[in-house]
Parts: sequence; C-alpha cells; structure tokens
Amino acid sequence: MYQVVRKLFFTDCQCAEDASKTYDDLFAKLDTNKDGKVDVSELKAGLAAMGINSGKDAAQEIMSSGDEDKDDGLDFIEFSNYLKEHEKKLRLTFKSLDKNDDGQIDLMEIQQSLADLGMDISKEEAQKILQSIDVDGTMTLDWNEWREHFLFNPATDLQEIIRFWKHSTVLDIGDSLSIPDEFTEKEKTTGMWWKQLSAGAMAGAVSRTGTAPLDRMKVFMQVHSSKSNQISLVGGFKQMLKEGGLMSLWRGNGINVLKIAPETAIKFMAYEQFKKLLSSEPGKVKTHERFMAGSLAGATAQTVIYPMEVMKTRLTLRKTGQYSGMFDCAKKILKREGVKAFYKGYIPNLIGIIPYAGIDLAVYESLKNLWLSRYAKDSANPGVVVLLGCGTLSSTCGQLASYPLALIRTRMQAQASLEGSEQLPMNVMVKKILKNEGFFGLYRGILPNFMKVIPAVSISYVVYEHMRSELGIQK
Repeated sequence: MYQVVRKLFFTDCQCAEDASKTYDDLFAKLDTNKDGKVDVSELKAGLAAMGINSGKDAAQEIMSSGDEDKDDGLDFIEFSNYLKEHEKKLRLTFKSLDKNDDGQIDLMEIQQSLADLGMDISKEEAQKILQSIDVDGTMTLDWNEWREHFLFNPATDLQEIIRFWKHSTVLDIGDSLSIPDEFTEKEKTTGMWWKQLSAGAMAGAVSRTGTAPLDRMKVFMQVHSSKSNQISLVGGFKQMLKEGGLMSLWRGNGINVLKIAPETAIKFMAYEQFKKLLSSEPGKVKTHERFMAGSLAGATAQTVIYPMEVMKTRLTLRKTGQYSGMFDCAKKILKREGVKAFYKGYIPNLIGIIPYAGIDLAVYESLKNLWLSRYAKDSANPGVVVLLGCGTLSSTCGQLASYPLALIRTRMQAQASLEGSEQLPMNVMVKKILKNEGFFGLYRGILPNFMKVIPAVSISYVVYEHMRSELGIQK
C-alpha cells in the first residue's frame, strides 16, 4: 500500500511543479471515465484499487470538502486545491507532534501527544501505533510517511485522528452513569456537537423502548423477588400480562425516554466545565481528570433529574388505575409523601456512579490497550465490532459492580408505594437483605438486566448511525 502511494505521489523535491505533476498523475488515475471530473464512486474505487485504506465515508467527506461548485464532482482545480489545503493542515499537525523540532516523530512524542489528549498508553502500545504508519522501519516518522498515511484521511487534527478510541455514551443500555461523550474543537465550533447529542438521544429513546419489557421485569424482580417469593422470568411476565395486558410491559417507559434529553444536556455542559476546573494544564485532560470530571458531571445531572428517576420507578411498578399519568403520579407523591419522597434512594444512586463509571472506564481502557498491543499491526483503527465489544463489556462490568447500589436505590424509591413496607434507611436495608437473602439477594433482577444489554447496544448503534446519516454528520 505505502509503496504504491510513495511511487505515485512523493518525490524528494517539494517544489510546486512536482506537486502539481503528482496531483495530475493521481487525478488521471482516479478519473476512470475521462470526463474531467472525479465523483464519489470513482474516488472510492480508485483509492481501493491503489490499496489506500482511507476509512469509512472518507470519499464522501473529501468530496464535500473539495467540491466548491457543488456539482457532485471534483475537477482538477478543486482536487488539487483540496489536497494542497489538506497537506497544510497535516503539516501543522506534524509540527505539533514533533516536540523537539527535529523533523521526525518518535515513540516518546506519540506517547506524550496522546497523553496530552487524555489517552494514556504504554510504550508498547505507542509502538504499535507508530508501526502502523512507519514505512521504512526506522521507528520514526518523517513528513513524507505522515503525509502519505493521512493524505486521503479527512481527519487533519490529532484529536480527530484518535477520536474513535474515546469512550462514547452512544451505547445506551438504560443506565446513565457513564462518562459523557467528548467532542473535538471543530465539532464544538461548527455546532456539530448538538447533532451528535441529538443522534445519541434518539438512539437511547428507541433502544430503551425496545428493551422496556426487560427493564420493567428487572425493576419488578428488584422490588418483589425474595427467598420466600421467587419470581422467574416467565412467571413475572405472566403476572404482568395478567394484571395489565400487553401494554403494561411498557409502563414507566415514557418518563424513562423523557429524561434522556435533559440529563444528556446537563451532563455535557457540566462535564465541559468540570474538565476546565480539574485539568492541570489548559486544554489537556488526563485520564484520571476525565474520570473525576465525568463522575461529577454525572452526579450533577442525576441531582437535577432525580425526581424523574423516582417517578420512573413508581410508574414502572404501578398497578392498573393507580396513576393516570406522569403528572398524576407527581401530584400524588407530593401530596402523600412530600418533597423528600422525590429524593428517596438518592445517596445509593450517587455512590453508584463511582464504581460504575470507574470500572466502565478502566475496563474500556484495558480492552482498548490490549487490542492495540496485540492486533494494531496495519492500522490503529479497531473497527466497529471491536469498539462495540469493548463498550459492551466495559458497561456490563460497570453494571455488575454497581448493581447492589442500584437495587437498594430502587427499593428505597418504591418503599412508600408498597403496602405495609417499612421505610428503611440504606444501611439498615443492606443489612436486612444480607441477613434474609444472603449476598446474592443484592443481585435480584440481574438476569433480565444482562439480557437487555446486547439488544440495547445493537438497537442504539443502528439508530445512532441512521440518525448521523439523516443529520448529515460525517465520520
């Protein structure tokens, strides 16, 4: 691949005439129908034929950036202008990586640059990334190697180049305790971030609706299941269907979907502020600082929307005719139990953010680094399947660690609505569960919770990709 590109484009002379000749030769190869323009299909086919791995949707993004007259094709002037501008940006990125200004990027410089962006990796992992770009085997990158690797990758900024490895909240599994998504400076200044958040919110809404029956079963088992009242999946669904019919399986889903938008917005805004406050150097956020900022942002968002969490639990567990809707539920809780009722279970919920977000982030980083160290030979890009796998496993581990606190939270939220139920504080409730049901009593309902992970991830990913396409968000 690299030899093909090197022969085609690059010579030792950097003069304008050689560059123009290089672009001319390349344009002639890509313009297969010889109509004086290169369209998207020709660009895709041509790059593939030359063995250039430019990444998904790269051809379309190159077309969008270079097509000045918007006629869905690049003439030679547009084509060469795009490459010249792109090379300028790549040169700036190269210089920012070349810390000692010796014209070479080495192992330590790659490691330091990624650390500056909050991506802490070992020397071995940085070596794998370096090898995926290094052509001559010197374990350093000169300008030609850097340019030929990224010439047909629309990403110009290092932050964009490594962004696919950032842990994202796109995978909505019904729990909102994870680290918020990150956006590049370009996405923030162009307003692309709100489209990303909108796509994520829509994906979460569809995903939660699709897995709502399993979520309701989880809450039902958390509150009602015990040693003396064993509830199986089949038995639980039969009870719910008998009591309220098929639509009762979606009780509580309305408010569960409704709280996505405010929680996402608050978490994102708080995260940006906490990153600024906690970063030791302006514009550079280390992994532990990101974790702290993410946890505090999660706590802020949960504090604001927590009354909706309580209402979600009450509406999920309600019997037919108990509440006519969300407003009726809020009114009855306020009248019978007062304002404090809207924050029942708040403490275990807040404590649960730390193990969930911490383990989620730690497992994700470990899996990512494992992949980089073992498989990043030809490219540092892991692909969709690897990223989805890392995200799913890390979220599942986070849930496993925080689940007992989630169960305590749910029981405390539901207490007042259950006849004859004691109003127990958190520590007393934990002791009672351990005494009467043993350690595994803290994991009631975890089976339907795990069952919903894969469908939730799959649905949210498919919807997210569709929404990105609809909103015009390029990869």
